[in-house]
This record gives sequence, structure tokens and C-alpha cells, in this order.
Amino acid sequence: MKALITGIGGFVGPYLARELLNHNVEVFGIDIVDSSIDNVDVFKVDITNRDDVEGVIAEIEPDYVFHLAGFSSVEKSFVQPELVKKINVGGTKNLLDSIANLSLDPVILVVSSSHVYGVPHEIPIDESHPLNPNSPYAESRVEQERLCKSYKLRIIISRSFNHTGPGQPPIFVASDFAKQVAEIEKGKREPVILVGDLNTERDFSDVRDIVRAYVLAVQKATPGETYNICSGHGYKIRDILNIFISMSPAKITVKVDPDKVRPSDVPVLVGSHDKFTKQTGWQPSIPIEQTLRDILEYWRKSI
Repeated sequence: MKALITGIGGFVGPYLARELLNHNVEVFGIDIVDSSIDNVDVFKVDITNRDDVEGVIAEIEPDYVFHLAGFSSVEKSFVQPELVKKINVGGTKNLLDSIANLSLDPVILVVSSSHVYGVPHEIPIDESHPLNPNSPYAESRVEQERLCKSYKLRIIISRSFNHTGPGQPPIFVASDFAKQVAEIEKGKREPVILVGDLNTERDFSDVRDIVRAYVLAVQKATPGETYNICSGHGYKIRDILNIFISMSPAKITVKVDPDKVRPSDVPVLVGSHDKFTKQTGWQPSIPIEQTLRDILEYWRKSI
């Protein structure tokens, strides 16, 4: 079996590649940047270039496609709304058109986002919750999902909630906190962590649990269906910060940075993975404390 991962050079891609290799799947990847992953053939391809995308797919003829490539920053989407649509919607169209034109029949996992729900009416959120996007990023994911429904391909949509782990860029909150703690410990910054809104509550999963879910999705989920993939537990950002501080011997104080406070933030975003679990048997298995400790150790070694 052969799998193609788009956006393989991002945070999740290498984890997914290793998970697939452990299942004896031959793995290929495409990314806009040069990427090197052991035992994986990676092609430098821009997902917005239709001809290049189709050329690689024609060469590989994958059995599974995991579409991770995308513009993933909510904050930056307000600054570059046209780019986020070009990548998330146009890039997805290029991928699906290529597969359809080549008359291939892979199982395709398209990764969407919990942000399509906007401010939730009820918690936990299940897949029947109305969609109410409140950012250009979220709007692009809603449009991406709508696009997927127009193809007669074996497409599964994952509405993935927050996930984190070692190696995540520090533009994301857990990695940002851990990097600051590691810098404080090494004497590279004052013992002050800069934060945004600590009252926001999010559903965090470990990236290693998430990629297990993605592999199970193409094996056991039903094409044409949409699934939440999440931990099912809410964690306030304040709690995440306090766990990091408790793991450090340094005496750390906390200061609000106005630039980190996002007025568009959804106060609470916690999902239900019942539908996906009933279909695949998947359950999250890595405790949040282990995830955060692993992130902190990653930055301690990197700083």
C-alpha cells in the first residue's frame, strides 16, 4: 500500500509518516519547502500548482491520500485572507481534480478544523452542530468541506481540534509557553512569560494520538462522512501554563502581552469524538501532562 501526505514538512506530517511506516505502508510526501524524512520520498511541490500536483500523483498512484497541506494560522488569516483561501480551498481543488482526472480511487482524508463551528451553542460539540466560522481561516475550512462534497471520490473529512506535541512551532500556545520556560531556564530571557487570554478553554490532543486517528480513519471510517477528532476534554490556557511552570525549577512570573490577546477568540471549544470512536474504536491515550512534559523537554534540548 502507498500513501501520499501533502504538507508532509509541517508539524504533523513527520509523525504521520512514521505511523504509516510502522504499518508497513510505503510513504511519499509533497511540500512547498525542502523536507527530508527517513524512508520517505518527498517531492518539492506547491499545492497551488495544479500541474505539479497532478504529475506527482500520477507517478505515485497512492492508495491513501492524507491532505495536511494548508494555511493553519487563525491570527495570520486576518492579514492574508486571500492567501488562506488560495491554499486551503484552491489547493484542495487541485488535489481532488488531479485524482479525479487520473481516474484513481484512493481513500482521501481531508483535514479540516474545529474552527468551522465558531462560538459553540453547546458543549461538547458534535458533528451536527451548526457551522459558524468567525475568521478567514475558518471560512476557508467551511468552503473546503463544501468543495469535498461535490466530488464522487472516497473522501473522509476530519474536523481536528487543537493538537500539540514536541516540534510544534511556537506560534501555537503550548509550544510558545514551553519555549519561553526553556529560555528562562537557560538564562536567555527574563523570568517572565508573556501570555494572551488565559481564560480561553481548548480541547487539546497529543499529535501522536491524532496521527493514530488519521490512519484508522482511512482504514475504518466511512467515505462521505465528517468526524470530530479530539480528546473530549477542555483545558483552560491558564491550566496549561500552570502545568509548565510547575515543571520548572525557575521562579517565573506571568505578564499579559496585548499583542497575544485575540479579540476573535472563541471562549470555549471542546468536542465529542463519539462518532469517530464508534466507527473506528479510537481513543486518545496520552495524558496532557505527558504531552506538555515532552514539549518542554524538546525545547530544553533545542534552546
